[in-house]
Amino acid sequence: MTIPNPYDSPTARRAFLAHLDRLAALTETEQDLVRLGQMPGLGRWLEQIHNIGGCAHPIYITGHTTTRDTITGDVLRHYTTRDEPGGRLAIRCGNRRAGLCPSCSRLYQGDTFHLVRAGLIGGKGIPDDVRTHPRVFATLTAPSFGPVHRAGTCHSNRRGRCAHGRTRRCRTVHADDDPRIGQPLCADCYDYVGHVLWNAHAPRLWNAFCINLYHHLAAAAGVKRSRIRKHVRICAAKVAEYQARGAIHFHAVIRIDGPDGPGSTPPAWATTGLLIETIRTAAGAVRLFAPPSSAYGERQLPYGDQFEAHALRADAGGTLTDEQVAAYVAKYTTKSAHESGALDHRIGHPDRISHLPLTAHHRALIGTCWRLGNVPELAHLNLHAWAHTLGYRGHCLTKSRTYSTTYTELRAERARHQGALYTHDTEDTVTASAWSYAGSGHTPGEALIALGIAENVARSRELARGARA
Repeated sequence: MTIPNPYDSPTARRAFLAHLDRLAALTETEQDLVRLGQMPGLGRWLEQIHNIGGCAHPIYITGHTTTRDTITGDVLRHYTTRDEPGGRLAIRCGNRRAGLCPSCSRLYQGDTFHLVRAGLIGGKGIPDDVRTHPRVFATLTAPSFGPVHRAGTCHSNRRGRCAHGRTRRCRTVHADDDPRIGQPLCADCYDYVGHVLWNAHAPRLWNAFCINLYHHLAAAAGVKRSRIRKHVRICAAKVAEYQARGAIHFHAVIRIDGPDGPGSTPPAWATTGLLIETIRTAAGAVRLFAPPSSAYGERQLPYGDQFEAHALRADAGGTLTDEQVAAYVAKYTTKSAHESGALDHRIGHPDRISHLPLTAHHRALIGTCWRLGNVPELAHLNLHAWAHTLGYRGHCLTKSRTYSTTYTELRAERARHQGALYTHDTEDTVTASAWSYAGSGHTPGEALIALGIAENVARSRELARGARA
């Protein structure tokens, strides 16, 4: 685009003013697209964004990396961002939430799939024999804090009214996408304090369950508790998910190995049926107590009565396949918090709670978090900082050390495969690197282009999947 020089002539001045008028009429995004069209190195910037899959919020870095031969000292590889557009390189944000970055969340979902799958059928450093070990896919839920609307037939058989004069019955058959699902029939009857305390203690509840599992397995097998780990090792990978009512529940793949881990065979008495039964009794025996306080009295924190356990068998005799379980767990790791009524960002001040674009039920949960955050006995829970997650303070996915590979190993393997800026030293090479942060995010025009690239990558992936099918 040629910009007229206003000093050339009156005609040029009029053309220049007309050019300014056209620019003023453009939106911010359109103006930014004009800027990008004139940017030196536009082709290389587009290549960078394509290489990171159209990441919605890239991180920009500057620096260099040099790989040398440890014997000769020769430079085997050298890279610097000095010649990149703006002197910087775009890398992925790595956000797992699909609502914030679809491109990076899909990559995270894929890593989770392979991590869980390796613990089910082997691979990625795990022996293939693990598929013959007892394996169970279990779901552990929170207890009831009060009746809520549910999908399908709701509470049609309940009678009478609660202490607040509201009917206990709901004859509506709720569709799966009905916004009333998960909302209490009576908000005044609902135990919001108990709900928040359960979410806040959910990581401890999981740890207590894992300890109980060893104890109950020892009792069922007639082995002393102190010697049970000489016979078996229990490993698991679990994902935390919000129910519609905003309570955390766990989906877990649980496996029994021999005493030396996945490479050893468990004893004959360690069967899948025994594992299912001990999971049930171990979860039912968990009883934690929140710190007693004059603000809410004493609260016991058990697991809920709803329990599911599905056997996973190597002979495909189970109700679920290994791939289905791995895909199921991976799907929940990328769900945005707002899809379940929570938020993807922290709340800076309680005055904001009443203006949040959430249901009254979830705003009440967040408000309860904030009020409990002022209780001295609960200071260690730091509920002000975790009010946006309805009190839950744990990771989305955790696993036992011996269950399978790690995210770090999966990412390193992908980096080696793609020839990225991988800096792993070997016996023959040594790498020296220096990187610094140079910014993050997109301008409006860049965001539009990145979105288009992400959509093209996703479309190409679907076409390739269809061709393979």
